Amino acid sequence: MGWNSWDCYGTTVTEQEVKANADYMSKHLKEHGWQYVVIDIQWSELNPKTHGYRPNAELAMDQYGRLIPAVNRFPSSADGRGFKPIADYIHGQGLKFGIHIMRGIPRKAVQQNLPIAGSKYKAADVADVHSLCPWNTDMYGVATDKPGGQDYYDSILKLYAEWGVDYIKADDIARPAHRGEIAALHRAIQKTGRPIVLSLSPGPAMVKDMATLQENANMWRISDDFWDDWKALRLNFILMSIWSGVGKPGAWPDADMLPLGRIGIRAERGDNRMTRFTHDEQRTLISLWSIAQSPLMFGGDLPSNDDFTNSLLTNDEVLEVNQKGSHGGAFAEEADSVVWKADGPSSGPNSKYFAVFNVGDRGPIDVRVEWQSLGMPESCALRDLWDHKDLGSIKGGYTFHVLPHASGLYKLQDQ
Repeated sequence: MGWNSWDCYGTTVTEQEVKANADYMSKHLKEHGWQYVVIDIQWSELNPKTHGYRPNAELAMDQYGRLIPAVNRFPSSADGRGFKPIADYIHGQGLKFGIHIMRGIPRKAVQQNLPIAGSKYKAADVADVHSLCPWNTDMYGVATDKPGGQDYYDSILKLYAEWGVDYIKADDIARPAHRGEIAALHRAIQKTGRPIVLSLSPGPAMVKDMATLQENANMWRISDDFWDDWKALRLNFILMSIWSGVGKPGAWPDADMLPLGRIGIRAERGDNRMTRFTHDEQRTLISLWSIAQSPLMFGGDLPSNDDFTNSLLTNDEVLEVNQKGSHGGAFAEEADSVVWKADGPSSGPNSKYFAVFNVGDRGPIDVRVEWQSLGMPESCALRDLWDHKDLGSIKGGYTFHVLPHASGLYKLQDQ
């Protein structure tokens, strides 16, 4: 659970903006479980642009070919301090700090054939100049099967650990799955001795790569970049269904960030706006991510949050489904009616979580859920988690009246 700068600031976020979002999280959201503050792509670029990437961008880099923060955007990084001052600031608020990285080694490090820190090899020895990202020109892939290939990943992870990084979002690595570099990143993290979350992007990842993903990463993207569009949300019902029940502690399918609140300030896609999702659609999004146990990474500018946005992020009963539920997956689907279920917490009375959705556009529908079909007794206590309301002891089942694009999220408990 955390915040990522991508949906609101794209490639251009600054130190002041990161700290403002960390301050807000510490004050308003930390008590509800939100903890990661993540700087997304191009933090080493001196003059990034909105709505995309500059080809052959000027990047800040140390003498070992490792990217470092652009001082004009992150002034506390001057004199070789890197991201440590920002990490210390965020840690001081009881939060955790993360960064985005691109797969591979900077092309300019290869052109200059810079030495690799702690290795007898140089950049040109380990680069795979034919392994290119299709949408960003900063990096070459690393040939991890060559001598010194692992050394480069070890060198950057040593630097990140020194900075105090707790979370790495590695990009251009999951679609397609660059298995050698995924494993090299995993090994490099282990060598630091520091607990660092490894998140892999972009998606959709392939089910055939599941073993590699589960063995080496803590989360991996199962969708392409997700924005505030109902068709994209509808597609994620399908993608999340494919991966339903796969998540387990330490390894989670990731349906991507939450494009909620104020986004598009200087983003890759769209202009400065409040999310285009309606209130019903926003609840549907959070209900689906929660019942599926997808990571929750908020994309909007937190200091710009309104009361409704905060109601989505501070409902502890809903967040419990995400954090304490398990084996979430699609349960039933017919026409516009979709039902998901998940197991309740292992401690305490027998319980299930379930969500009902109307994914259609035509009008309200009735969705019937029978308790025994969920593996529960004939008589159960039903609670509405969004409205914090006990609906009583109910026999048999319940019929829910659901508006288009709307949803409900419930807990069913044995009495």
